[in-house]
Order: sequence, then C-alpha cells, then structure tokens
Amino acid sequence: MSHVSRPRVLLIAELCNPRWVSVPLEGWSHSQALRGVADVHLVTRRLNRESILAEGLREGVDFTAVEPGLVKRFSRWLATVLRGGQSVGWTTAAALASLTYYGFERRLWCRLGPKVEAGEFDIVHRLTPVSPSAVSPVARWCRRAGVPFVLGPLNGGLPMPRGFEDVLRGEREWLAPLRKAQVLLPGYRATREHASAILAGSRVAFAEVSERHGPRLVYIPENGVDASRFHRHVEGPVRRPVRVAFAGRHVRLKGIDMLLEAAAPLVRGASLHLDILGRGPETPRLEAMVQEKGLQSGVDLPGWVDHDQLQDRLIRSDVFAFPSVRDFGGGAVVEAMALGLMPIVLDYGGPGELVSPEAGFALPMGSRPEVVERLRSALSRLVDDPSVIRPMGDRARQRALGLFTWEAKAAQVQAVYRWVLGEEAAKPDFGMPLKDRATDPERSP
Repeated sequence: MSHVSRPRVLLIAELCNPRWVSVPLEGWSHSQALRGVADVHLVTRRLNRESILAEGLREGVDFTAVEPGLVKRFSRWLATVLRGGQSVGWTTAAALASLTYYGFERRLWCRLGPKVEAGEFDIVHRLTPVSPSAVSPVARWCRRAGVPFVLGPLNGGLPMPRGFEDVLRGEREWLAPLRKAQVLLPGYRATREHASAILAGSRVAFAEVSERHGPRLVYIPENGVDASRFHRHVEGPVRRPVRVAFAGRHVRLKGIDMLLEAAAPLVRGASLHLDILGRGPETPRLEAMVQEKGLQSGVDLPGWVDHDQLQDRLIRSDVFAFPSVRDFGGGAVVEAMALGLMPIVLDYGGPGELVSPEAGFALPMGSRPEVVERLRSALSRLVDDPSVIRPMGDRARQRALGLFTWEAKAAQVQAVYRWVLGEEAAKPDFGMPLKDRATDPERSP
C-alpha cells in the first residue's frame, strides 16, 4: 500500500467537465483539488475527453475516458421527451440516468478492474453522479478485491415544501412522489452495504442513509467554490439604491417571482435595485411581472452571464438573494459569499446549510405569502440600515473561503481516506452543518 499522504485513488466522475456548470463543473473542480492530496486517476465519460485534454491532463496516464454506449444516448433522448425540455423534470432525468449508469461502470471495470484487483489502487472513490439512486456495481467488485470503496457525496431527496404544489407541477416533477421507490432498484442496498465510507452532501441525504449506515457516514456538503475563479470581492460603502442580485436558472422552484413581489415596493421607492441574472422557461413571466408592477427602472434581466465572467457582474451588487424552495446544494450561494455579498436564502435544503447567522439571513420556510413577507422584511431591514451589509458580507466571504473551497473539501476527503485505510481510528466529524471555528467555541483549537 502507498504512503497514506498520497494514496492511489481511482476516482470515478461520470459527470466531470471544466467547461460546463452545475454537477459536471463540480466533478471537475473536486477531482482536481483531490490531486493535491492523492495520486488520482480519473475515469469519466468520453464526451468530457476533449475538455479534459485541453486542461493538460494526459489520457491513459491521468485519466481514462469511457464510452457509455447507445443505451445511455437513448435514455438521454427519452428523458428529454418525458421531461418536456431540458430545464424541468429533474427527478425523471435522474431516474433514467440511474437506470443506465450501471453500463458505464461495467465498461470502466472492464478497462480498469484488473488494475484494481492487482493492487494498483488503494481506494476507489465514486464522486459523481451525486444522485442517491445511481447504483454502483463497482462497490461490490471492490469489496471482492479487498479495496476500500468511497461513495459520494450523495445528495437529493429534498421534498417539496407544503404550499408549493404548483411548483411541483410546473417543474413537471411527476415522478418526485415515487422517489422512495428507488430502494427497490437492483443494487441499491448493495452499493451502500459494500461501501467503506459514504459521504452525505446535505443533512437530508445524511438522514436518509443514517439509519442503516450511520457508522460509515460522513457529512461533507456537496458544493464548493473555486477560489481562483471567484477571487475578487465587494469593496466600498453601500450606497442607495441597495443592489441585490440573483443568479441561476429561471425556473419556478428558484422563487424569483417571490423575490420580485417582495422587492416591488422598495424598487418603486428607488431604495433597491434588482439584477436577475440567468435565463430559463420562467423568463417571459418574470419580464411580464416587471412590466405589470412598474419596476422597469429598478430591475435588470440581462440573461446568461458566462461562468468565468460571473464574478465581475456580481460584485456590482451588495446582497445575493436566492429564495429557492427546493435546492439540494446551493453552489451559486457559496460563490456569491466568496465575493463578499451578503446572502439571503431560505433555511431549507443546501443553501440553509451554507449560511450561518453571523454571515447572512437564512429565512424560515413557510407558505408563499409568508416567504414573500419574510423576504420583504429582510430587504427592508437592509435598506433601512445598510451598515450591516458589508460586515455580514465579509463574514460570509471568510466562511466560504475557510470551509467551502474545493481545497478545503479535498482535505476533508483526505481525512476520510485515512480513516478507511486504517491510518486514523476515529471517523472524521466536521460538524453538521459546518461551523466556523472563530464563532464556535466547541470547535475552536
């Protein structure tokens, strides 16, 4: 076995692409950070090959690209048909992807399984997909080969809050109520039984797995921030109008319409300006709301901003409002925090686990009218006393860069590697949610 400081890791990341966003970018960023603590050989889908080669990785040495086959391509087409588009029906997409993921792992094992069995890797770690429904036959084959298998971070399973059934219908999440049936998938239980460690990317995911697998479960939030991409920060005093930004897909579950409704009187009073970045199926409705409520002078909808240009646009603002009613991770929130924007989120799902009381507002979930009222109250407070914005934004930045960089996550995963390799007796515990050492005496050194 290699020295623990540089374990040899076969890292499975089917979704892994530096040119994309969401989970593929997450897979890429996390995998590259892990190269700082381990000797990593990445295995991914062939469609990521050219993007990875452009980053300087060597095929056959640093990574292996596997073709998923015709079944995967057919399932992707079928998912688009059943979903009714690319921006809705995510549960349906995840279910169909999970049904075909098995073939991807079979192909990668044909290529690299003999090396695992020959002892050329100390650990096999499946990084993506993050969906809990994606079974992993490699877990069983690793157990047979005597090589530890690490699974995760897993994330998902966040139920739609009560009172937002219209969002569920609008997002075409007709399969969501049947999600618990995933435990009946062949290999679902075996994947977890054969894993040496399971990383839970959220409190919901932790609770879902903890009853049977608690002793092997470690909480590490799914999302992170690339400090090299988000290295600038907001500076100078807050001036009126207070500028509030949103960035993300324009879909119903993001709650952008509630943000517009909450901010409307403040926008009309010229004390607040909204920048709603992104685009999606809800964009026409949002544009119509701006017209109907007379908000044209204080609301901008500029469309998509390239990810590498996002920080330059966001630092024009003071506050980042992200009232999503069902968000597993909250990558956009931690990126805005890294820039020093004060976050306002709903304390439900991933965003509520990123924001601490000292570093932003995590508003209680409620009915639609209650959420609108809480958003309006929070925005009004900041307009009335903008002096709290920069200090909270600074603490948000410190929190993001201290706990949620990909390098910080790599260090956490390294601790898990040491544990499964028997170099550390105690299972790692980083707190749930993660706590700032400076504000949490129990976790201070």
